[in-house]
Amino acid sequence: MKIQSKAVHAGDRRKPIGQVPVTTPIFSSSSFIADTTEELDQILGVEAPGFCYARYDNPTNFALEELVTELEGGAGALACASGMSAIQVAITAALLDRRKSIVAANALYGATIKLMMNVMAPFGVEVRFVDICDLEAVQAAIGEEKPGCVVMETISNPLLRVGSISKVAELTRAVGGALIVDNTFATPLLVRPLEVGAAMSVHSATKYLAGHGDVLGGLVVSDADHAPIVRSLSRTYGPVLGPFESYLTMRGVKTFPLRVERQCNNACRVAQFMATHPQISRVYFPGDPAHPDAKTIAGMFPQGLFGAMVSFELKDAGRAEVFAFMDRLKMVVRATSLGDVHTMALYPAIASHRDVSPKQRQRMGITDGLVRLSVGIEDVNDIIDDLAQALG
Repeated sequence: MKIQSKAVHAGDRRKPIGQVPVTTPIFSSSSFIADTTEELDQILGVEAPGFCYARYDNPTNFALEELVTELEGGAGALACASGMSAIQVAITAALLDRRKSIVAANALYGATIKLMMNVMAPFGVEVRFVDICDLEAVQAAIGEEKPGCVVMETISNPLLRVGSISKVAELTRAVGGALIVDNTFATPLLVRPLEVGAAMSVHSATKYLAGHGDVLGGLVVSDADHAPIVRSLSRTYGPVLGPFESYLTMRGVKTFPLRVERQCNNACRVAQFMATHPQISRVYFPGDPAHPDAKTIAGMFPQGLFGAMVSFELKDAGRAEVFAFMDRLKMVVRATSLGDVHTMALYPAIASHRDVSPKQRQRMGITDGLVRLSVGIEDVNDIIDDLAQALG
């Protein structure tokens, strides 16, 4: 073999030798070689396990998917390039052989609303929004629409409402539909939607699962009926996560129960502080005994764990006052995400719900004085001190 050929081939494609690595390594290869063409044919035809092409599967991604499948109690998972690609895959999988109709919670992440209204509706998908916490309204909407799928969030963004997943799932199954739950805010530590009847549980892996602000990714965890469909869709149009991002997400997942438990505890303290501050007119927090969905929360969440999101309204505030408050924050990070180890503040009107019209935001209850806080793992007294000085 000439040096030009050695430079291309030497050292690669060796079978693993010796001990198994403790941490799954990053497999950055775009394709994989089988021992024989017959074996490759079987892998390509999904008749035998193995890897052949990174759009279909990758060992690093596979390890992350196996991990999250276990966490959620599912039958299979797909690691996607973003949370939005994950929700699109889930909805497409649900509607593939069903009526092209969606009943969706009227309180959702702004980009999810935009996906359904601006992308799916023009292709003939009917979309109807309903208060997911009003079971009579949900039953009526599902009965009238007979939707292919219902879409909801475990904890709604940004007003932190909590609908009954088990009851909505029962209503959805009764008409042959599939329930899709965005479980990003709750994480599998608090709620596992598939265990109470959902067909698919979706995550923005960018948030609590990866948890360190260094990954963009999404995950779809499916039941046995939908896992093959999700995988087949992925093989066709390839919304897959890169192996390096899968590695980082898997690393983050190893500590997510510790982080989220700390964040939940900190959020309780922060919510209590905000509820007594004279510059705050209202606090939204699932742990509030007066929360409108307190009964559902008590039956669905582990004791003492209510998530790490706290939303609040500044008294008599609009855009200028909110901007001034956020600019006075010193430790709390002003950024468009959540679930990181550091506490983060976001103004929904310019970020998560920027693409929702002002009138629709008002109908959703998102006022111009609303701020969303993602509580981190810092010392809670430092978080409170920073909020206190910024409030004045």
